[in-house]
Amino acid sequence: MRIAVVEDNEAVAKAVSFLLTDEGHAVDEYPDGAEAMGPLLADPPDLIILDINLPGASGLDVLTRLRRSGQDCPVLLLTARADTEDRVDGLDAGADDYLTKPFEMSELAARVRALLRRRHASLTATLVVGPLTFDVSAREVLNGQERLNMTRREVALFEALALAQGRLVSKERLLEHIYGTGADVETSAIEVHVSRLRKRLEGLSISIRTVRGFGYLMEADG
Repeated sequence: MRIAVVEDNEAVAKAVSFLLTDEGHAVDEYPDGAEAMGPLLADPPDLIILDINLPGASGLDVLTRLRRSGQDCPVLLLTARADTEDRVDGLDAGADDYLTKPFEMSELAARVRALLRRRHASLTATLVVGPLTFDVSAREVLNGQERLNMTRREVALFEALALAQGRLVSKERLLEHIYGTGADVETSAIEVHVSRLRKRLEGLSISIRTVRGFGYLMEADG
């Protein structure tokens, strides 16, 4: 999943990003509310972790703008304020949950998992490609009841291709899904990940086709 972390405290942002990356998510970091607004509106992530106190535009301003635009991705608010009014204002503006600083990283991780489960329960809990099933909330690729042994980035690549349902996905889009927007990673890295994923899928009647100069698509054989 792609998760945006909008937080101006660098230490907090890095700690949250490290946690989410370690759990297999791609993370986009924004230290300024106004700077985050454009990217969040143009290319919504799967979840937003949003601090209320931000330079440029407050978290509540960002949240209000997102909801008015029709964007419905889950938003977890972070606030250093313990005042009930701030929490109420955030929930009224469209936040799905909130955490008051300081917080335990284990609690943040649990809130993120719950929000992602809730979101995908309303969309789809699984993605099916040939004989394989991708469990969205558990982030596991299953062959029947057997879990395939994949790295986090291989799982993220499989997810991106499965979500496309046989349509072409550009290398740039795959990079964003695996590493996050603006990551300093060459597109050639995708070729390495695709090669490794193809080996994982050998004998399972699933092909990853290369469209030279454009990207990749995944489809069940036959």
